[in-house]
Amino acid sequence: MPRVILTLAIIGLAVYALADLAGARKEETGGLPKWLWAVLIVVVPVIGGLAWIIFRRASGPAAAPQGGRGRQSSGPRREGPLAPDDDPEFLWRLKQQAERERRRREGRTGDPGDPTH
Repeated sequence: MPRVILTLAIIGLAVYALADLAGARKEETGGLPKWLWAVLIVVVPVIGGLAWIIFRRASGPAAAPQGGRGRQSSGPRREGPLAPDDDPEFLWRLKQQAERERRRREGRTGDPGDPTH
């Protein structure tokens, strides 16, 4: 009976580590490709699984924002900026649009709002 429990615990650890690895982003893998982590977890189940869990937990809090109450949301992970003013690409496009609008206004001749005419 103890062998069965030990075997199930090892398999459970490997399955948990593989599932956690599948949900990890590329920057959370510490420079190793996901496939290499998966090989380590499967070939050396106890050491590979524990190494992944320890490594992920050590790098997790810095990468994941903490909620106000210390709880993490159970929803899907959101990647990218949270608001348009946090998005550098959006801000760049907005600046380009304003610049085009300014050039268009300056390029008009006979504009009633233009003080030079």
